[in-house]
Amino acid sequence: MPEAIKGSEYYNTIEAPGSAEFKDRGSKFIAYAYPIGDVNDFKEKLAALKKEHPKAVHHCFAYRLGLDGNTFRVSDDGEPSGTAGRPILGQIDSKQATNILIVVVRYFGGTLLGVPGLINAYKMVSSMVLQVTAVVPKPILISYRVQFDYTQMNEVMKLVKQFECMVLKQETQLFCSVEIGVPKNRQEELLYKLRDLRGVEVGKI
Repeated sequence: MPEAIKGSEYYNTIEAPGSAEFKDRGSKFIAYAYPIGDVNDFKEKLAALKKEHPKAVHHCFAYRLGLDGNTFRVSDDGEPSGTAGRPILGQIDSKQATNILIVVVRYFGGTLLGVPGLINAYKMVSSMVLQVTAVVPKPILISYRVQFDYTQMNEVMKLVKQFECMVLKQETQLFCSVEIGVPKNRQEELLYKLRDLRGVEVGKI
């Protein structure tokens, strides 16, 4: 995994799905890129594509998940070993991207492409789909739990919005509890302001 992500306050990913097509000697390769949050996301997307393309001979894929770079998987789905999954993952890594899945659906055209031809086709179509699907930097979020009295709801939520935090979970009773994802580069400033509010408790999750 590229070191740039590990020490950074941002990570690269895609926000919307996209697709691209590449043809070589009758064979058709269609790449689909998806933003994914976990392995279940991946399973759903792959199952949907297999349903959509039941006559395709291969559904090869690669994904990378998480910010440590250790969660990834590649599949050649019956193609010669190393000709599909690895070239696809190589393109994801060339963009230093994570939380992303690329599935390449192949329709066989009757002519064998050989190992170099296959590697080129899977690499090419994966590169093409990442050109049409914008790779964007997103802030790395650190999770915190904030507890406060109901009367302080407006003050707390104003800060949550001001610092572009993501509300992950919210429980509103007499005493409120909110789980938020705080952009890594803004956490010190936000914590200072939250702790400045009387009776507000903040803890890292």
